[in-house]
Amino acid sequence: MAAQSELYQLYADVLFTLCLKYSKNYQDAEDTLQDSFITIFDKIKQYKNKGSFEGWLKRITIRTAIQKYRDKAPLQIIKELPFKEEVEELNIENTTLSLDVLLDFIQQLPDRYRLVFNLYVLDSYSHKEIAELLNITQGTSKSNLSRARKILKEKLEIHQKKIKEA
Repeated sequence: MAAQSELYQLYADVLFTLCLKYSKNYQDAEDTLQDSFITIFDKIKQYKNKGSFEGWLKRITIRTAIQKYRDKAPLQIIKELPFKEEVEELNIENTTLSLDVLLDFIQQLPDRYRLVFNLYVLDSYSHKEIAELLNITQGTSKSNLSRARKILKEKLEIHQKKIKEA
C-alpha cells in the first residue's frame, strides 16, 4: 500500500494532465485517472524495465481514456471521403493563448476529433497507430485530424477577435 501511495504521488499530476487532454471535463479526467491507476496497480508486474516507466504509465492512461469512450457509447467516427493530403496546419504562433483556454477548446471538440487530435498532435502517435487503437482507417484518422484542426482554428480566430475588440 505504501508503494502504491508513493507511485501515485510521483505520477498523479503528470497523468492527470494527460487525462484532461482526453476528457470533456475535470470530473471525467478524475475518473480516468482513478481507473488508470487501478489498471497500473493491477498490471505493474507486467512492466519489464524496458523503456520509460513514465511512458508505460502514459500508454495505460491513454488506453484507459479511449476505453472509457468505447464503453460509454460506440465512437461515432464519421467515415469521410478520401482525405486530401494538404492539411491546413493549426497556426497559433501569433496568438496569445493561455494553456487553460487551449485545453478548453480541445475539450470542446467532438469525442472522435479530440481523440485523434490528442493522439496525433499531442502524443505523437502515427495515423496507422491511431487507426488500430480506434478501429478506423488511416484516411478516417487523417480526416478527423483535419476537421479537429479546422474547428480549433475557428475557435482561435473567434477568441482573437474577442481579445482585439476588448
